[in-house]
Amino acid sequence: MKCSNNPSWVKHRLAMRCLYMLNYLWAAFILIGVVYAAFSGNIDQLTSGALDSSVDAVNLCIRMLGIMCMWTGLMKIAEKSGLIYAMSRGLAPALSKLFPTLPRDGKAMEHISTNMIANILGLGWAATPPGIKAMEELQKLNPDKTRASKEMCMFLIINLSSLQLVTINIIAYRAQYNSVSPQEIIGPGILATLCSTAAGIIFAKIMEKRRNT
Repeated sequence: MKCSNNPSWVKHRLAMRCLYMLNYLWAAFILIGVVYAAFSGNIDQLTSGALDSSVDAVNLCIRMLGIMCMWTGLMKIAEKSGLIYAMSRGLAPALSKLFPTLPRDGKAMEHISTNMIANILGLGWAATPPGIKAMEELQKLNPDKTRASKEMCMFLIINLSSLQLVTINIIAYRAQYNSVSPQEIIGPGILATLCSTAAGIIFAKIMEKRRNT
């Protein structure tokens, strides 16, 4: 009974159920594909496609690993040189309006700014650790531990919309598949993520006002 009433235990059980559902879903997709290929006479194409995709996946992982190491190293250099701190100060006015109840010099605001800078630079893998730490700090400040605060919702929406100035991942994918100009996605990427971020913030503010009324 103690475990069942523990919020962390409930969250763990929900996460495990979601994981099991995803496993069942992917297993069903694979099974349906194999059965269809067998009955349609395309089992050879399925086998060759699976092998070719495996090789492509390994090559893509190696390419992405190199890009990840390079940009993560540059982020660490930027952090040591004070560039991240300077960019964080530049984001401070906007963050203070998005998160007016958070202390400016608190750990939550520090992790949020680091996460947003990494996302803006297109470094999703570098944004994940500070994003998790930011959520942990926001949970500490949350008066209702069983319900996400408005700051947590806003931060999650901004992460999902993910404003990006340099879409490193997409550029790497396009280069992997021999795009003539892989960097031409930068302009459309900025426009698309700017619109999605603006729409997400407006939605969060509208829902916040509805919640307060």
